Amino acid sequence: MRATILSIVALLALGALAAGADDGVVRDLKGGTHSYGDVLWTCLGAFLVCFMQAGFAMVEAGFIRAKSAVNILMKNVLDFSIGAVSFFLVGFGLMFGVSNGYFGTSLFGMSGVPAGNWEWTFLMFETAFAAAAATIVSGAMAERTKFGSYLIYSVVITMFIYPVFGSWVWGDAALGHGWLAHLSTPFHDFAGSTVVHSVGGWLAFAGAICLGPRLGKYGPTGKPKFIMGHNIPLATLGVFILWFCWFGFNAGSTNAINGSVATVALCTNLGGAAGALTSMCISMLLFKTADGSMTLNGALAGLVAITAGCDVVSPLAALVIGGVAGVLVVFAVIFVDRVLKVDDPVGAVSVHGFCGAWGTLAVGLFSVKNGLFYGGGFGQLVSQLIGAATAFAWAFGMGMILFTVIKKTVGLRASADEELRGLDIGEHGMESYSGFQIFSNL
Repeated sequence: MRATILSIVALLALGALAAGADDGVVRDLKGGTHSYGDVLWTCLGAFLVCFMQAGFAMVEAGFIRAKSAVNILMKNVLDFSIGAVSFFLVGFGLMFGVSNGYFGTSLFGMSGVPAGNWEWTFLMFETAFAAAAATIVSGAMAERTKFGSYLIYSVVITMFIYPVFGSWVWGDAALGHGWLAHLSTPFHDFAGSTVVHSVGGWLAFAGAICLGPRLGKYGPTGKPKFIMGHNIPLATLGVFILWFCWFGFNAGSTNAINGSVATVALCTNLGGAAGALTSMCISMLLFKTADGSMTLNGALAGLVAITAGCDVVSPLAALVIGGVAGVLVVFAVIFVDRVLKVDDPVGAVSVHGFCGAWGTLAVGLFSVKNGLFYGGGFGQLVSQLIGAATAFAWAFGMGMILFTVIKKTVGLRASADEELRGLDIGEHGMESYSGFQIFSNL
């Protein structure tokens, strides 16, 4: 399996280099041109981001109990499927289209765009990002959410909530109508620490609050009970898949074959590695053991944090940003679980919400162009703060409205009986491990 994946990647990379040497180009609606190598590299990045869905699925399934694993896997499959369709029909146009004067007369699909234009490549890449933002929420709401109600959420985020905020930041990729990109010092989020991860994290926060904790999570005194995930090896595989695919997420965001690709990839890798190391160390100090789940989330936290500034920070700064994220995620998990008493089975709010915000603010400190620590003053930091705060207000606010409406209408939470038996049986009529299932009600 590993050899097959590496062979495919090698062939695609060689194809990208060969195509880059070709004189052939594709055109975009702004009159620009892009080489075939740029098209192939951006598509490869999109394919890797699509494969992140497998990583999310493995992490989330491993961190929850076996009796609801099929349910979480189905949500990841449907997140991507629904996201691909709804973002194509409406979301992409809302993010880059008619509201920005980009695609002419229609929000729907790619009406009027000639086949082979750059916009088709860009659509594929952005679709993968929209689906990633949606799937972040599934882990925080795991083991007690009605399947049909969750699918309603997936439609709304990929069709409306994510594209609207994305247009404020990345709408500039069209004709320059992203207002956060036009602050006096432009807000900078290269590959989505805020646009994708914090938006997904704050939506997850709203969903977990509206849903309430799993049965048995908090005792009569409010003391939280640790509910062990059923398969840490599976979660570890998921983290490695996500780490590998993050190179498509970040380096693919260059949308071109150029010298910055390797630097972006290096900073991405260092951020993830530093996050894993510091989260392990802080868990040893706090819990007297090298906690596996905290270390896995630390790696993801470092990757999330470095995503905003991987194109404008030095490799040493990437180590610092990822390292701080690894410490932050441990304390954020404790804070969410013990102080706020919000049940997040996989730590999605801490990894994506808190660490996405930290990585966004870190650009204002460590950017070699105009960061505070590089003599750039407070301008960039203030813009980053505005962007991060706007993301929280929009995503958390819209999430609370959305999940409250679902809760009051079709219902958000599965019945107590379904939760105790496991959503696999109640929602899907099957077991995750047929013949080997061990039921645990707490």
